Amino acid sequence: MRISVIGTGYVGLVTGACLADSGHSVCCVDIDEAKIAKLNDGIIPIYEPGLEDLVERNTRENRLSFSSNVTEAIESGAILFIAVGTPPGPDGAADLSHVFNVVRTISATATSPKIIVTKSTVPIGTGEKIREILDTNGIRHEVVSNPEFLKEGAAISDFTNPDRIVIGTNSAQAMKTMKRLYQPIVDAAPSRRASVIEMDIASAEMTKYAANAMLATRISFMNELARLCGKVGADVKLVQNGIGLDPRIGQRFLNPGIGYGGSCFPKDVQAMIATGREHDSPFQILEAVHAVNERQKSVLVELITSYYGDDLSNHTFAVWGLAFKPNTDDMREAPSIVIIEALLSHGARIVAFDPVAQANAESIWGDRISYTNLNKDALKGADALLVLTEWKEFRVPNLARMKDELGAAVVFDGRNIYDPDVMRKAGFTYFSIGRPPVLADTDA
Repeated sequence: MRISVIGTGYVGLVTGACLADSGHSVCCVDIDEAKIAKLNDGIIPIYEPGLEDLVERNTRENRLSFSSNVTEAIESGAILFIAVGTPPGPDGAADLSHVFNVVRTISATATSPKIIVTKSTVPIGTGEKIREILDTNGIRHEVVSNPEFLKEGAAISDFTNPDRIVIGTNSAQAMKTMKRLYQPIVDAAPSRRASVIEMDIASAEMTKYAANAMLATRISFMNELARLCGKVGADVKLVQNGIGLDPRIGQRFLNPGIGYGGSCFPKDVQAMIATGREHDSPFQILEAVHAVNERQKSVLVELITSYYGDDLSNHTFAVWGLAFKPNTDDMREAPSIVIIEALLSHGARIVAFDPVAQANAESIWGDRISYTNLNKDALKGADALLVLTEWKEFRVPNLARMKDELGAAVVFDGRNIYDPDVMRKAGFTYFSIGRPPVLADTDA
């Protein structure tokens, strides 16, 4: 099939590359000519494991191309995926201006019927508004909602080995075409678990928001629980295991930490809240989820100032991890932003390391913080280490060398990746989330 993907951000680029790898002819189009030029030169604007190789292979085999000619891409594609940004507006509602601009362009330029697929995360009711715009030009296009469920850092695996493919449309013919489009992925999925779920457009739109809102709720619940555990002397990791073994609950998304970030959970929770308000159905649980998450980003700063005092002007902190999660360079809504800004406001000096997010971090802080190319170099002489992202390479450090490099053997672990007893025996004073603080074993 001939497919055009409009928007070459995270979702659009992964979608285009994976569909091309399934044998389809895909053109990814963007009005940003500089971005398209880089893609044509093999330069990938985002970090996603495996994406560079996927793009290179399918470009070389002429299944994947990049263009800034939107009109031409609209005309050549039988299926048009809309994968442009829907950032939150001032009130938290999704800004759909980019989506509707694309739809108006399709309506004005398409000379034959198309299947128009929203891959962007859009509020419930967007499909109907898209239909209204398309119906002004006299050509009967079909509208489909096909939400993405891609985790940054595992997006290619999620696309090629999905647990479900949600397709929402009121057109039997469009549904048939979309199922045929995804059949190679369903057939090739290693787990053979993929299933296509058919539904109406509004239900498909709601499914995407509901999934992210539910996961965000689990995270915020565990963060609230961790705060209480810290007050009463309980160990949240033990509690986590105790409840996670209940099959009705399960183990996933139960890790407490310093709050969720990224491009999905914060935006989608706020959009769901805004949709509830718009329809006079306040979503009180999600309002609490959002508030808890914002507060959780300050929990590590509270531990630090409780230990050192409010004046941090004579203190240097090593930071391991800046991205909102491992295996991505995405800094959007990253807890590290709130934490580092707070520490800077208290006068602290920051020396940071992240395996891939440094360039994006520099656009936020510039020279207000320092950066190192090796994680061990960030430790030199620092008063404490702050772990803000749970990159795999941080999980099993050489504790003896870490202790020697640091000016003081103190660790604030925002991701609970270390064993408190191991840290005590290694001679560290260790603070984590929802677990009793550990004082260094003086015999270590």
